[in-house]
Amino acid sequence: MPKGQISVQTENIFPIIKQFLYSDQEIFLRELVSNAVDATSKIKTLSSRGDFKGELGELRIEVAVDKEAKTLTISDRGIGMTEEEVMKYLNQVAFSSAEDFLKKYKDESSIIGHFGLGFYSAFMVADKVEVHTKSYKKTKKAVIWACDGNPEYNIEPGTRKDRGTDIVLHISEDSVEYLEEERIEGLLKKYCKFLPFEIKFGTKTETTYEGEGEEKEAVETVVDNIINNPHPAWKKSPRSLKEEDYKKFYNELYPYSAPPLFWIHLNIDYPFNLTGILYFPKLGNSIEVQKNKIQLYSNQVFVTDDVKEIVPEFLTLLHGVIDSPDIPLNVSRSYLQSDQNVKKISGYITKKVADKLANLFKKKRDDYQDKWNDLGVFVKYGMLSEEKFHDKAVKFALLKNLEGEYHTIEEYREKIKATQTDKYDKQVFLYTNNAKEHHSFVEAAKNRNLDVLELDNVIDGHFMQHLEHKLSDITFVRVDSDTTDNLVQTEDTTESLLTEKETDKVKGLFEAQINQPGASIQLKPLSSDDQPVVVTRPEFMRRMKEMQAMQGMTMDAFPDSYNVVVNTNHPLIAEKLLKMRSEDKKTEFVRHLYNLALLNQGMLKGEDLTKFINRSIEFLK
Repeated sequence: MPKGQISVQTENIFPIIKQFLYSDQEIFLRELVSNAVDATSKIKTLSSRGDFKGELGELRIEVAVDKEAKTLTISDRGIGMTEEEVMKYLNQVAFSSAEDFLKKYKDESSIIGHFGLGFYSAFMVADKVEVHTKSYKKTKKAVIWACDGNPEYNIEPGTRKDRGTDIVLHISEDSVEYLEEERIEGLLKKYCKFLPFEIKFGTKTETTYEGEGEEKEAVETVVDNIINNPHPAWKKSPRSLKEEDYKKFYNELYPYSAPPLFWIHLNIDYPFNLTGILYFPKLGNSIEVQKNKIQLYSNQVFVTDDVKEIVPEFLTLLHGVIDSPDIPLNVSRSYLQSDQNVKKISGYITKKVADKLANLFKKKRDDYQDKWNDLGVFVKYGMLSEEKFHDKAVKFALLKNLEGEYHTIEEYREKIKATQTDKYDKQVFLYTNNAKEHHSFVEAAKNRNLDVLELDNVIDGHFMQHLEHKLSDITFVRVDSDTTDNLVQTEDTTESLLTEKETDKVKGLFEAQINQPGASIQLKPLSSDDQPVVVTRPEFMRRMKEMQAMQGMTMDAFPDSYNVVVNTNHPLIAEKLLKMRSEDKKTEFVRHLYNLALLNQGMLKGEDLTKFINRSIEFLK
């Protein structure tokens, strides 16, 4: 069988680079500035080893726009290149000098680039690229390399006096946006905000005030416009940072945001390298608006704020920074490539977060409880989505009742065991998601010495079902549900004040007025303090309809069903109704009591509500 090699024509490489190498054209600036940082890191490493004995001077990268010349220039005072190195590194696509340097100075340098394609991203926005460079080696002369976007290039003697490199981009007509200072400054702040060497972009005017009182004068000074913070908090030792340092850094990341609740400083060097700071923001009752706030960096170079591949879904509610050179990126460093390292990092971060919450709960429970309104969404979301987190969080997840008391799940089970166990031996967690709307039902529960939880968060519906699945011997029941009638209350079982004959008569009166489909009439001997007529909805059916609504389905997929519970021990039933002589008055009285019960559940609407109001007004007259 014949064999051969596939030939890649170099003249085809530039159209590919221009159109397909990077998902975002703007990435070119990040790549070129990163290269300048690499070159600067190298000279610093050589100096520390004694391989470079000259003066380091000011290690700074400069970016400059020249609108008239239509150029964008990135300059550094790094290691520079000899003519031989230019020939080797710039003329062989994907042959990275960073790889060579890493092999020689392993573990002593933090080099960003590994692919050798970053430099060629310049051709996405430039018709012509010039490289003016001079090596740190004193005997080597400066050279200029130039290429106008095809495989031909020129090398000639250069004029640069000191070491370093200038990359000059002659911006193409379809990329003139990159000659706008605001655009370039925005990109530098996005991608290069925390690079380890100062990045200068022009100058700015600072105003200071001298003198006192009326003598006070504003003094304007022109200073270098330094884009970045070369020493971000996450690169420092946690021991050297105070609370105000963490809050200051949070404000640097998210200006004008409310202060965070607390934070976790990540710092690990085995089995992978990872640093960062994760903040717990004030979530309140929202989830979606808080996502995509974690910024991923690789050696202080911004990569993305879409980190769902590296942290579990629930952790995307956190804010902050993760920085790791061990995270595998695609060739354009624009997104993650999943591998075992990513899974290990994800597991590590999850464990650190769970440990932080457990420690805070254990050592500062009062403080933890004060923050629960914001932490609750996060903890519940984590328990729903991550099995390992659930196992840890079940010990510090809290339930809050209407009295403002907080209990862990086990504490609450112990609290209600004697009073809120149903005839199926399940513990009943009574709750309300709207205490004002359910006020009468809440009061009725309190009169029976029952405890009511407040579960009104956006995630609570799913959280309740999750706990019912995990703990098969508990059930959540909304306070207006008929299921509460199943509670075992042996000590205060109430006898009905009505005889069997009177009970049948009252039932007949209500059946004559209530002929709604799905309505079931029940007569029960409740306390005289309870309502005369109560409308309740089966817990299961109500949940089905709520899930139906959340999924955008019509509310008609399941028929509405409810119970009309008539309290045979209420004076209005046991005495007044039965003593009425006029059948018309009995009919009107029953209808009014039924409408009151519907109104209490928000079920009296439209024409029926209007008639009820008009009848009430007539009654008052």
